[in-house]
Amino acid sequence: MKTREQRVEQFAKLRSDLTAYQAVPKAEALVRTAKNRKLCANLEEAIRRSGLKDGMTVSFHHAFRGGDFVVNMVMAKIAEMGFKNLTLASSSLIDSHFPIVEHIKNGVVTKIYSSGLRGQLADEISKGILAEPVNIHSHGGRVHLVKSGELKIDVAFLGVPACDEFGNANGYSGKSKCGSLGYAKVDAEFADKVVLLTEELVAYPHHPASIPQDQVDLIVQVEAVGDPKKIGGGATRMTTNPRELLIARKAAEVIFASGYFKEGFSLQTGSGGASLAVTRFLEDKMRKQNITADFALGGITSSMVALHEAGLIKKLIDVQSFDKDAAESLARNPNHIEVSANQYANYSSKGASVERLDVVILSALEIDTKFNVNVLTGSDGVIRGASGGHCDTAASAQLSIIVAPLVRGRIPTVVEEVITCVTPGENIDILVTDHGVAVNPKRPELIEALQNAQIPLFTIEQLCERAYSITGKPKPIEFTDKPVAVVRYRDGSVIDTVYQVKA
Repeated sequence: MKTREQRVEQFAKLRSDLTAYQAVPKAEALVRTAKNRKLCANLEEAIRRSGLKDGMTVSFHHAFRGGDFVVNMVMAKIAEMGFKNLTLASSSLIDSHFPIVEHIKNGVVTKIYSSGLRGQLADEISKGILAEPVNIHSHGGRVHLVKSGELKIDVAFLGVPACDEFGNANGYSGKSKCGSLGYAKVDAEFADKVVLLTEELVAYPHHPASIPQDQVDLIVQVEAVGDPKKIGGGATRMTTNPRELLIARKAAEVIFASGYFKEGFSLQTGSGGASLAVTRFLEDKMRKQNITADFALGGITSSMVALHEAGLIKKLIDVQSFDKDAAESLARNPNHIEVSANQYANYSSKGASVERLDVVILSALEIDTKFNVNVLTGSDGVIRGASGGHCDTAASAQLSIIVAPLVRGRIPTVVEEVITCVTPGENIDILVTDHGVAVNPKRPELIEALQNAQIPLFTIEQLCERAYSITGKPKPIEFTDKPVAVVRYRDGSVIDTVYQVKA
C-alpha cells in the first residue's frame, strides 16, 4: 500500500504531465487548421495529396457529357507530373476526350474501362493503339464491377459546379449546373480517395448534398469544370427530323396498343432522336384519356420535366440530367428524385429502379434477325457509340422497344447478324422502323394485341430483306485477330469482342 507521501508525489506528477500536454502548441494548431484541411491550392497539390502512384486507377463521371472539362484537365496534369501505367475508368468517354490519345501513346494510360467511346479517341482505339482491349460496360454493369472489386478505384476526380469547404456537393447549384450526379455518387462511395473539382465554394453546410462531406478527401477550386450548354447535344438532342418523328409516332401507337399504356405506367426513353421524341406523342394521348404515369426513369429531359410539371408524370427518377431544364428541375421539384447508378440499374444491388419499369424505348445502330442489338460499333466495325443503360433497361422492363430507321444512307440497320452484340435479342420485344413494325416471336400476346389494334406487322426477316433491297447486302468486314474492346454484359460476363479492322 502506498504511503501518503507517495500518493502526493504521484498526484503532483499527473498534474505536471497534464499541464505539459495542454501546453503543446501542435495540438492547438491541429484544431485551428481542421476546418480547411481538405482545400488544396491547386490541382497538382490535390493529385500529390491523393497518394496517386504509377499503376493505379483514376475515375471520372460524365454528367457534363460533351461539355466536360475535368477528364482532360486532370489527365494533362497527371501526365505533366510524370505518372505512368494508369487505368482510366470514366463512366463514359466522348468526342471531346481526344487528348487521351496522346496519354496512351506516352504510356500514361494503359487500360480503360468505359461505357462508350466516340470521336478520335474511339477511332484510334479501334486501330489498336492500346495494348490491352478496352472494357466496355453498361451503366449498371460498371457499378457491379466496382462493387465486386474487379474495378478498384484508387482516386476519383469528380467535377461539381459547387460545394462547401468540407465537400458537401450537388450538381444543381452554382452557375454550371449539370443536374444529377448519379454516376459520381458511386465513385464517391467506393473510391479510396475522392477529389472534388469545383467552380464555386459556398457556405457550410451546403444542402442538399448529392455527395456528402464524409466521402470527400480533397477539394480544389478551378476556373471551370464544364460547359452545361453542351450537355444536351449529340445523342440527347430533341429531334426535328421528319423520319425520326414518324418513327416516334409509330412507337407511341405501339405503346398505346400494347396493353402497358394504362394508369400508373412507367417509362424510360434512351438516347437518340426518335427515342426521346416518343414523349411528344404520349402527351396528347395521356391528356385525352386522363392517364398519368407513376414515374419516368433514367436520363431525364426537358420534355419529361414538362410532363411532370403538368401533372402527367408523378415522379422523375434521375440518374443523369440530359439538359438545362432537367438540371434546374432537380432543385425546384421535390418529386424529381436523384439516384445513384447503383440504385438505377445495377442488377446485383438490393433494388434497381429498372426492375420497376413498364416501357423502355431504345435506339440501335444495328439490329439483327435474332433481335440482337448493336449500339457500339458502326457499319465499318469502328467504335462510335456506348453501351450506356441499354442492356440494363432492356433486360428489366416489361416492354422493350427499339426505334430505328430501316436504313441510314446506304447502310442497312436491320441485318442478318450484328457486328457487335451489346443487348441480346431475348431481351428485345419490338422493333419500330419507318418501314414497319416487327415483334419478337417470343411475345405472341404482343403480336395479338398489335394486330387487334390494326397495326401492320412484319417479321424481322421481312424487314431485313426490305433493307437489303434498298442498300444491297453489306460485304463482311475484315478484322485482324487483335481485340480492341471486350463488351461486358450487366453481370460482368463478356458478351462480345470488338476486333481491330484490317487496314
